[in-house]
Amino acid sequence: MMPAEDGTPSQLAPQTPGRAAKADRAALDAAVLRRAVVRPGGLWRGFEVLASTGSTNADLVARAVAGAPEGVVLAAEEQTAGRGRLGRSWVSPPRAALTFSLLVRPATVSPARRGWLPLLAGVSVASAVRAVAGVDARLKWPNDVLAGPAKLAGILAEAVGDAVVVGIGLNVSTEPGELPPPGPTQGAGALPATSLRVLAAAGSGDRERLLTEILAAFEHWYQAWRQAAGDPDRCGLRAEYTRLCATIGRRVRVERPGGQLLSGLAVGVDPDGRLLVRVSSGAEVPVAAGDVVHLR
Repeated sequence: MMPAEDGTPSQLAPQTPGRAAKADRAALDAAVLRRAVVRPGGLWRGFEVLASTGSTNADLVARAVAGAPEGVVLAAEEQTAGRGRLGRSWVSPPRAALTFSLLVRPATVSPARRGWLPLLAGVSVASAVRAVAGVDARLKWPNDVLAGPAKLAGILAEAVGDAVVVGIGLNVSTEPGELPPPGPTQGAGALPATSLRVLAAAGSGDRERLLTEILAAFEHWYQAWRQAAGDPDRCGLRAEYTRLCATIGRRVRVERPGGQLLSGLAVGVDPDGRLLVRVSSGAEVPVAAGDVVHLR
């Protein structure tokens, strides 16, 4: 089972569905984006933008079950029932974030190695944010993208048959008042949220360029990873993830499913994408899923 963790669920302020977008929040141009990312021989076969939907992941999971091909991208200007780990919800202001899902069918990769997909998506988001906005984005295992100590983006991967739907949410023009601090119900690993607007990052309003860069990076890493049959070393993915990961080298506390607690030093990720935690005995314990807290 892949580590399908919290996809920035309750880090965004609740909004009234249908609330008008702010004047400076331009709509995504689906035609422009389609021309930029859909090309013969490429990964992306279809691109669609919805004005509003409950959850792009739920929509794309339904399409996957119905036989939709690999390479479909579904974005939404507003999500009213975005889903994350443990049933948490995510509702963002219209046009303030990039909220989109990708459908892939990695037939050449064993199910055990598919735990790399949310990590691969994290590498893609972090590298795009660095390139477009100049922000030193880092990764918190397994599915958060950080800017300093705060959460900038989250990822949720869901397996359905031979397909995997990867949902990504990136806070772009969200204002400080729209980003509540984490509450006690958000889990042990919850972090305060931030956005590119809050960070006053260059290009912080250019959602189309950000999305294009994320999709290009995802395509690059996915194609290499799939051609390597999911071997993260042969395609260079593990080295790149390690370079960008803020968790590796930190002392961590992990709340595992069932309430089990594990503390130790995060020393790396294994070939299946599991976090390796060195405990007091010196043993390295692989963690497939859990809420991770970075300790000082």
